[in-house]
Amino acid sequence: MTNKFNPRAKTVADWAYIGIDKHFHKVLKHEAGVLLDQDTEELHQIRVGMRRLRSTLTGFAPALTMPKYADQKRVGNLGRILGELRDLDVLKEAFIGHYQPILPPKEQDLLKKVLQVLESRRQKAFTKVEKLLKSDKFLNFKADFASWLDNPTYQPIGKLDIATVLPDLLLPQASRFLLHEGWLVGVNLEEDQKVREFSSQEIDDLLEKEGLLLHDLRKEAKRSRYNMELFTQFYGDKYQEYLEDIKNLQGILGEMQDCCVLSDFLSQIFPNCLAKEMPTLLEIFQNIRHQKWQEWQPLQKKFLDADTRKSLHETILQPIFRPNSVELGTNPES
Repeated sequence: MTNKFNPRAKTVADWAYIGIDKHFHKVLKHEAGVLLDQDTEELHQIRVGMRRLRSTLTGFAPALTMPKYADQKRVGNLGRILGELRDLDVLKEAFIGHYQPILPPKEQDLLKKVLQVLESRRQKAFTKVEKLLKSDKFLNFKADFASWLDNPTYQPIGKLDIATVLPDLLLPQASRFLLHEGWLVGVNLEEDQKVREFSSQEIDDLLEKEGLLLHDLRKEAKRSRYNMELFTQFYGDKYQEYLEDIKNLQGILGEMQDCCVLSDFLSQIFPNCLAKEMPTLLEIFQNIRHQKWQEWQPLQKKFLDADTRKSLHETILQPIFRPNSVELGTNPES
């Protein structure tokens, strides 16, 4: 398996191969552990592998010719099925690890009922994943990637030097990120995109109305992060700073969304009396959303600033090529 920097890797095709090889083998590494279903980290890691594999396919798409079951759309479909199970694990971990210990006894007892429902749904989701990993669809996925790695094929652009096209690979995703409508949540365009402070009630109203936009911005941030992490070894500190900002943004918006998902899940179980039955937990969710909103606003202001946007583009346009580059994609995988 080709994981380390290869000094002979000069072309777009070379770097595409390194990324696909690395993340495909990560998926294979955790397949058996997922089927054993004894450690939720196995599922998390195989899902990360799928996401990063898809990101690599997307980022290098102009240079690749992939077989039928090894394209980014099919990888995305497989990842979504794994994601359904992982999302339930995240819910369970949040309820048990973060919230149950700090709730009053009555709400702790009610949460036991919630966890029973959650476990039932998880069993169904695991059955679906188990069926997937034993299916012809997954076997074809593995066979096509293995075949391609044995005999890779590329578009003509794959022959170009990575130095020639690296900004062109990164800028399209950067533009999608910067042009996302979610940046304008709570912004008055008539006041020159001014980011102002909001009351607690205004934050609640905004998240009720525009929460899905912020959730979608979070997904765009994740795609941008994965895309940029493919090439950290070609850039300096400024690039890493922007990458950290995007990672922080992803985390902040993720915690906001997690509170909404947890609350929605509870509402399905207590459709008529959630506020009465679990007021402490709902108040905790509300406080987290308000706190994360305060953390989100400086990043919102920063990425709406014309100088920041110009600087990000200029940073991407000026890669630094160092002969002793480090391992591809060494950032923490989450």
